[in-house]
Amino acid sequence: NIKIKKGTSVILWHYISSAAQRNSAFLAQNQRFWRWITGVAVEDGPRNQWLKKRPYRWAVRWFGCDGTRYSRSFETRKEAERFAENKQLAIRRGRADPLPAITLGDFASEHKQVMRGQVAWRTLQDQMRAMNLFMEQVGPKTKLQSVSPRHAESFIASRLASGLEPATVNKDIRTLKRLFNLAIEPRGYLLEGTNPFRHIKPRKKAEKPKRYVSPKEYRALMDIAVNSWWRALIVVAYGAGLRRGEMLNLVWCDVDFEGHQIAVAPKHKTDGLLAWEPKDHECRMIPVPEEVMRLLVDLQADSEEGCPYVFLPKWRWRHILQKRGKGKWAEDGTLVNNIKRKFDGLLKKARVPPCTLHDLRRSCLTNWARELPAHVVQKLAGHSDIKTTQKYYLIVQQEDMDKARIVNARILGRNLTDPLLTHFGQNERSCGSNEKGRKS
Repeated sequence: NIKIKKGTSVILWHYISSAAQRNSAFLAQNQRFWRWITGVAVEDGPRNQWLKKRPYRWAVRWFGCDGTRYSRSFETRKEAERFAENKQLAIRRGRADPLPAITLGDFASEHKQVMRGQVAWRTLQDQMRAMNLFMEQVGPKTKLQSVSPRHAESFIASRLASGLEPATVNKDIRTLKRLFNLAIEPRGYLLEGTNPFRHIKPRKKAEKPKRYVSPKEYRALMDIAVNSWWRALIVVAYGAGLRRGEMLNLVWCDVDFEGHQIAVAPKHKTDGLLAWEPKDHECRMIPVPEEVMRLLVDLQADSEEGCPYVFLPKWRWRHILQKRGKGKWAEDGTLVNNIKRKFDGLLKKARVPPCTLHDLRRSCLTNWARELPAHVVQKLAGHSDIKTTQKYYLIVQQEDMDKARIVNARILGRNLTDPLLTHFGQNERSCGSNEKGRKS
């Protein structure tokens, strides 16, 4: 139980009051010291009222899980009641004992050890990167409980002052907010509501225009593609909407040639496969057109036997196996190198404006959205939230702009005094009908 008790909280006060009771001459000899401690002059009122006029504080006392009694004092009753309410809630959750003390450095080391295998390797790397940057600003020996919103604001200000884009800084805010939420629950290092990044809002930024690759540009890329590997990669990105990591981790067992489907599924580490998890842990089946299947068949015919991956050459797969056997292969190692540089070369040869492989995926989702419901596009895209599909992938095309222009022209071309379009005309019609009724 928690009890709020009004009383003193300093040992010095108890000592002075007991001394005053034993020796009334003590007050006469130490009037200035008594007034400094209590704020009450000795001559104010009778002596039997001196102790009742002393200043007091409010104390909250509670028992820990092992029976130890704890106490904390406050200046006002309101502060004590608020603390008692929060402490009672913590006790109901089994947190009666004081929070365990831990430094930022120890928390980061514990997080790296605990989360290994629970999240994707790149996600853990990004979390550790953000935490290391924050520790450079605050210090690794700083107590986790002493990190305040002021530290968070200072860190964000320094990141922006270094010339980083607001999008990068916003990513750091989201990552660190997540880490401190983990310190609250389930690890119990912080109280609920004490996340220093809780009220740090993301910095506003102007959104960049999203690139849409038209079917004409796609055909130009396919015509200039140098081999079956590039043609298959481009058609899978534009015709199936796969991410780059999903394409590079695609194995032949994921391709259903008879059913015209491609499966995006996790891979467990074996002698013949690398461990891999799709983003958001979303497993899905994607129906693909005949052209995608035909180009994948061509790629399979040109590929050497002995490699399970669709877009991984056999010599590269052997190199990865050798490095993994020696313990030198990183979990986030690049499967295929220099894809972006070679893809940019294809764009120049095809005279197609700059774009990325992810723009091909975004264009595929936009094409789906013209014929399919939004929730179906979300499922095919592998998004856990439909807002991601709507905000970042559904692009307003030029045809949509032309339709909007036609609609506006049709409306503006009408007679603006048409009673069907204006309130003024409706009032005139109602007034005219009333006058006819009066005449009749």
